Formats: sequence, C-alpha cells, structure tokens
Amino acid sequence: MATPVRLHWSDSGAEVHSLVVGPVDNNVFIIRCKRTGEAVLLDAANEHDRLLPLCQRLGVRRVLETHGHWDHIQAVPALRDAGYDVAITAADAPMLPSYDSLLEDDSVVEVGELRLKTLATPGHTPGSMCFLLEGTPLLFSGDTLFPGGPGKTSLPGGDFPTILRSIDERLFPLDPGTLVLPGHGADTTIGAEHPHLQEWADRGW
Repeated sequence: MATPVRLHWSDSGAEVHSLVVGPVDNNVFIIRCKRTGEAVLLDAANEHDRLLPLCQRLGVRRVLETHGHWDHIQAVPALRDAGYDVAITAADAPMLPSYDSLLEDDSVVEVGELRLKTLATPGHTPGSMCFLLEGTPLLFSGDTLFPGGPGKTSLPGGDFPTILRSIDERLFPLDPGTLVLPGHGADTTIGAEHPHLQEWADRGW
C-alpha cells in the first residue's frame, strides 16, 4: 500500500512535503516556497504516476538529484518528458539516462525566495550531493548520512574513507540541531550522529 504524502516540516517561509516510493522505500522531498508557490523535487526515485500530479499541485519547477544510483532516478525520464529540468552533479551524470543541467559544489539553487546551498559529499558515489536549506535547520543528505552512520560504499564508485571525510568536513561543522533528512528511513540530527564518527571509522562501514 502506498504511503501518503505528508507535510514533513514547515515554517513561515518554507514547507517540505515527503513521500516514500519504490521497492527500497526511497524518500522523495518537495521543498516549496510559501511566498511564491515555487518548488523543487529532490530525487525522482520511482512511481512517476504519483510524482507527476504532486509536482503539478505543489508548483515544482525543477528536479534535483542527490546522486545517480538506480533507485533514486527511476522517474527521471517521465519527469523530463513532462517538461521538468533535471539536475545532477557532473561526476554522477553518466549514471542517468538523461538530464538537463549540472549542479556545482558550494552554489545556490533558488526556489522562489528560498535558497538551497549545495554541498558536495562524495563517497557513496563520486558525485553525491547534499542540500542545506538556508535560514532553516534542514539538511537533505541523500544517501551520505543516515541515523547510525554513512551510506554504504560497497557499490562501484563508492569509497569509505571518502564518505567519512565528506561527513566530517562538510556536514559535521553544521549546527548540532540541524535536522538531517536522508534518502531512506527516518530523520536524525547532526548532534546525534557527530559523536560516532570514530566508531564508524573503527567498524569500517
């Protein structure tokens, strides 16, 4: 049975809607500017028949991919066919059947009056990217950081020392109260995960 779309988080300027799709329960997030009605979708993972009406209803203008693994991109062709611009990093672009634009590190994606800052976090894939919603405590971590540790690095292009370095240098400097919204499963916080970095390094996964 399909999980319902839910309002995941909101404040005076932004709202985040989420739903779970596909055979490995991918989180799809839609970040919407309340003042302009413009929105972006993070990870067109699967079930395009559910995503397309949602995009229309919530004012999605663009799709941003956190990385190029198969389970995060199944709905990309259908959304591109419907006219949505799909963006991904150059390093992961070859993993997609098609795309429209490239995401660069330490840049800003404007969503109405909202600003999404890009953070390159290689390791799970060479081009994995996280998104920080400026002015809020929200970090969208893709498959880089989960409750209990980093995303797996056993697939081609993955590298465990690299993902640990990405988490340590790019994510753990963020405020401990930062809410981490990953590509699968439950939310966590930077503060909850930060103390465990050495533990992850010691266990090796």
